[in-house]
Amino acid sequence: MKKQKAKAIIVGGSIAGVSCAKALTCAGWDVVVIEKSRAPTTASPTGAGLGLDTLSQKIIQSWLPHPEPFYKVTLPLPVDQNRATDGEKKVNWVLTRDENLNFRVAHWTDLHALLYNTLPREIFLWGHQYISFCISEDKTSVKVKAKDLQTNEIIEVEGDLLVAADGARSSIRQSFLPDTKLRYSGYCAWRGVLEYSGKNSDTMMGFRKAYPDLGRCLYMELAPGTHSTLCELMYERLNWIWYINQPEPQLKGSSVTIKVNSDMISAMHQEAEKIWIPEFARVIKETKDPFINVIYDCDPLKQIVWDRVVLIGDAAHPTTPHSGRSTNMSILDAAVLGKCMEKWEPVNFQMALEEYQSIRLPITSMQVLHSRKVGRIKQGLTLAGREPFDPMTATPEQCENLQQKNVPFFADVPESLNYLFD
Repeated sequence: MKKQKAKAIIVGGSIAGVSCAKALTCAGWDVVVIEKSRAPTTASPTGAGLGLDTLSQKIIQSWLPHPEPFYKVTLPLPVDQNRATDGEKKVNWVLTRDENLNFRVAHWTDLHALLYNTLPREIFLWGHQYISFCISEDKTSVKVKAKDLQTNEIIEVEGDLLVAADGARSSIRQSFLPDTKLRYSGYCAWRGVLEYSGKNSDTMMGFRKAYPDLGRCLYMELAPGTHSTLCELMYERLNWIWYINQPEPQLKGSSVTIKVNSDMISAMHQEAEKIWIPEFARVIKETKDPFINVIYDCDPLKQIVWDRVVLIGDAAHPTTPHSGRSTNMSILDAAVLGKCMEKWEPVNFQMALEEYQSIRLPITSMQVLHSRKVGRIKQGLTLAGREPFDPMTATPEQCENLQQKNVPFFADVPESLNYLFD
């Protein structure tokens, strides 16, 4: 008789969830993905541009039958450039430039669709809200309860492994670490995507003159006490993020996105005209439906595995976005978990989970803390033992801290992963 496959229940159908589904499927597992959204998203409510490092690129392409679809939805991003902006004189100048970034950038929905379309449709339970889980007394299985949001029916799914891919505010993580709290960074971010085909041609003509490496460069614009990120995406889209220091807002529910109104947007436009060069301020003004993310991270966890439960992605390591780590860590989490399961097989289940934890925790902990430090530098916030960073007066040595290549394990695969990705 054919041996029954091990089964994983994945809570969360975002990038981390679909990546994990793919990695475990490749390892020979059956998977079920529980996701409260009613269908695959056609627009991301919390983000847009995703920078993929060389290891994530390699992993994603290994999951595809052919590499062409990956290159159709991503643009090369070889240049990492930080520039200072003088809001009064409306000029900017280069602080640092690295032409060996070797990223590719994708829109959130394009990358999600690319991974989702490699998986069987029947493994997804769309429109199902996770409620709770329990591990059997003999610790040989796990059972998850979820509610069908259309019928209000409560269903139960039983499997060998529960994967928490339910984001930075993970309720599954809360079950094990009730005292672990997200840490407010001290700033929020306005975010938007300008779709510029045709009607915005004049705006983009001026913008390309002001940003001559657009389409191949990750631009970081720094002014005193604030900074922004922008890059071009496929299909004539421009992604921008603008970070603003402010007290922590009061959030409702589990979302880290704030609903904005026309008065808030109008005030933001006026402030953009004061701080940024006119070409950038005009792009911000012409962007439809900008929104605000509240920026959180979390002190590194000491444990991400419990019996038959494992955390991946933002559930395992909430992070600020300044080092481009969130998506890259999620993809690598999924790949390492899949490889460990494939190596140890279900009979050595706990060994696989322990190896996953031992590989990922040290790396993600360093990257989360590094991203936190970079964010505080760019926002001109205090750091122990150093003066607040001011792009108007910064020395070349101080500016070196701004570069992406300083992220721990940025360019090199950690030795602990060599045998997994030979």
